[in-house]
Amino acid sequence: MSATRKDEAFSMKVSVAIQIEAPPAAVWARLTDAAAFTAWNPTVSRLQGPIALGQRLQIEVPSAPGRVFSPRVVAFEPARRMVWQDGFAPIFQGTRTFLLEGPADGPTRFSMEEVFVGLMLPMIKRSLPNLCADFDAFAEALGRAARA
Repeated sequence: MSATRKDEAFSMKVSVAIQIEAPPAAVWARLTDAAAFTAWNPTVSRLQGPIALGQRLQIEVPSAPGRVFSPRVVAFEPARRMVWQDGFAPIFQGTRTFLLEGPADGPTRFSMEEVFVGLMLPMIKRSLPNLCADFDAFAEALGRAARA
């Protein structure tokens, strides 16, 4: 597993995929438990708000101290797919997609992708945290937590 990043003039995509030796329901339970999210996930220092369709989250990450991200959960398909989105197109928008694939009894292929687009992206790209390192750490931690 190693996260990848693809840059274009007005878009940037970071993605990671890992096989987790646990069923999709166990992986999903970790991904959607807001109260325990920071206990297993070293890439998030604070998460507030319910992880549910239509809800807005408040997220702080160690790689961007003092900054609060406020994505809204725009898709929520239990044990299969979830999408968080923040910002306003065409100025700047980030969309993070979590995808779980596999049989009900496991293993699960987990993938996560974040796509940033917008006219402001070239100006703020350098201020974004190192998402490849964060994505690798997120996926590894999720795998450990789901198997526990």
